[in-house]
Amino acid sequence: MQVHPASLAEPWWKRGVIYNLYPCSYMDGNGDGWGDIAGIRSRLDHLVRLGIDAIWMSPVFVSPMKDFGYDVADHTAIGPQFGTLAEMDALIAEVHDRGMKLMIDFVPNHTSDQHPWFLESRASRDNPRADWYVWHDPAPGGGPPNNWRSLFGGSAWAWCEERGQYWYHAFLAEQPDLNWRNPAVAAAMHDVMRFWLRRGIDGFRIDAMWHLLKDPLFRDNPPNPDFKPGEPAIRELLQIRIADLPETVDVVRGFRRVLDEFPDRATIGELYLDFDRICAYYGAALDGCNLPFNLHLIMDPWKADVVARAIETYEAALPEGAWPNWIFGNPDNPRVASRLGPAQARVAAVFLFTARGTPIVWQGDELGLTNGVVPPERVRDPQEKQEPGLVDHNRDIARTPMPWDGTTHAGFSTVEPWLPLTPDHASVNVAAEERDPRSMLSLHRRLIALRRAHPALAIGDVTVLTGANDVLAYERRHGGERFVVALNFAHAARSATLTEAAGGRIVLTSGLDREGETVGEVVRLAADEAVVIALTE
Repeated sequence: MQVHPASLAEPWWKRGVIYNLYPCSYMDGNGDGWGDIAGIRSRLDHLVRLGIDAIWMSPVFVSPMKDFGYDVADHTAIGPQFGTLAEMDALIAEVHDRGMKLMIDFVPNHTSDQHPWFLESRASRDNPRADWYVWHDPAPGGGPPNNWRSLFGGSAWAWCEERGQYWYHAFLAEQPDLNWRNPAVAAAMHDVMRFWLRRGIDGFRIDAMWHLLKDPLFRDNPPNPDFKPGEPAIRELLQIRIADLPETVDVVRGFRRVLDEFPDRATIGELYLDFDRICAYYGAALDGCNLPFNLHLIMDPWKADVVARAIETYEAALPEGAWPNWIFGNPDNPRVASRLGPAQARVAAVFLFTARGTPIVWQGDELGLTNGVVPPERVRDPQEKQEPGLVDHNRDIARTPMPWDGTTHAGFSTVEPWLPLTPDHASVNVAAEERDPRSMLSLHRRLIALRRAHPALAIGDVTVLTGANDVLAYERRHGGERFVVALNFAHAARSATLTEAAGGRIVLTSGLDREGETVGEVVRLAADEAVVIALTE
């Protein structure tokens, strides 16, 4: 379905749908059990049929793979397990030929400890790159300089014998943090961006964006009064000295200046923050990140009143002219179909594509994939290995291979994949769901097509109508177009008085049984049902 002309004036990252593709798990093109660029190229048409406008691809750079590509050892070369730079260039061209954009992960917070920059930096205190990473002397009595902790467990400081100092690592010890207070680091990383932008990349997802700067005085983090037993150890402390420092926005502005050297490019940035802090990263003059991540649908309870407040809080916090975004899943958290259950995952899908803001789809959520089952001996996630057994802490469960069909290896590979397939892959897969008009895949296709066809749903304004009695309802409006969306968060029937919807016609439901029905002032919803009501033809 063609994009409505009224929405073409808006940039692609505002009107379109972005798909987070995880290369290790999308498609194996060479039969080694790992996904790769050849595999991605062979399965691009799935994304075309889905209606995707832009792909955001997780890292495929040279890496020891301690953290599955987020430990980069060469920012401008492709890891051999993924393919070659020539294959990457071909992928960029083929994505563009299909009318889509391609964004890649940019990992500016840290590198691999095998990166040439770090090997030089660790060699002495007086080499040209000695100050490219975050180094500090031991505490006066010996040991780490302060109480800063790694997100992956334990102290965030690792000892370097050559320098007689500690290096800081927000994640693994093998992922030393770059020193973004050094202008040479900024210049080098800006050149990495230019390298990929010149090759045709349409933008970047900026990894760990809120971690880029650390307290220059290296003060301890204070205790967290809200810490609960069983949570990751890092939550025992408030991370105010190592994350979301106000001046981090200036670093993000530097990224934006590089991006603005190239037309029609965009950034999305990883943030786990409250709405007021998320919105700071747009920049006061909208000179920061185009789409700072809103991850509240992952972090907050799935309740009608909570989501209603989230919409209103978010809209109030947005700088004038800024554009929101919504996301239910990513490679780091349990899947939406497991968090909410399969029925409410369908309701969530209706919200994702009818809310005001750019929808970002995590690979496999369009199939309704649930969490994988990964036995201890097959765990790959370094976070889980360092702090095993914490609830919802193992990232492997969201990263299982994409099931393409019901064959032995689900069409993903000709050999055993690097992670186990989901237990129900024989029935929950692309081939099976393409044949089923009631499948989650079919629902996603219908929702994206509807959004593309109507500017009110793609770029229109939003007004929350109710968030009570387990029903969330809101109106979307653009020019003469009006839609009311009503979602039932309960597992039992609900109704809501919505005078704004009276006389409207249901054009899409989370099922298939009510399309074409005219509604009155009282909108009745079956258990776990969502409806989209058109007020204009």
